[in-house]
Amino acid sequence: MTLTFYTHPQSRGRITHWMLEELGQPYETVVLDYGTTMKAPAYLAINPMGKVPALVHDGQAITEGAAIITYLADAFPAAGLMPANRAAFYRWMFFGAGPVEAAVTNKALGVQVPPERRGMVGYGSLEAVTDTLAAQLEKTPCLCGDTFSAADVYVGSQIGFGMRFNTIESRPVFTEYWARLSARPAYLRSVMLNDALLKKAQ
Repeated sequence: MTLTFYTHPQSRGRITHWMLEELGQPYETVVLDYGTTMKAPAYLAINPMGKVPALVHDGQAITEGAAIITYLADAFPAAGLMPANRAAFYRWMFFGAGPVEAAVTNKALGVQVPPERRGMVGYGSLEAVTDTLAAQLEKTPCLCGDTFSAADVYVGSQIGFGMRFNTIESRPVFTEYWARLSARPAYLRSVMLNDALLKKAQ
């Protein structure tokens, strides 16, 4: 069993890095540079989009952050990161990869969707997205219920990053949720590892 993780310490690869630390399985980290090794033929054979993260598990390539997180939760059941409530898991993973990602990206880019055209985008409005997340986290401590899962790694990271960069409103329910997640030992290890990779790359 081999896991090779392709990333850059200043990328969405940080989410996958956290997930790998939660698994407790050995893995190799390959750091790529924007515009050079990330666009080289060897890496484009793994991810033709020329972006990170990507994962190769026993010769099989998996790309896209949400797909990688979902794959790892399913491939390593002993880690307990795939919740029994699969319906909730898939709902929130795809909500993160779809509405949350689109709404937050548009906010960061300064894209304003006119109210009369909100039906044309998959998220309606950023307010609708954040209201939906907040409503769930006001009912349960984790997205899929009472137990931490891979959905919290993925969507929780989006909430944490969003609050940090002012693309998601810092509501009390979000700050409390992120405080719990960011205190996890695996998350703290991933931060330390990414900081070390960034320092080495400079």
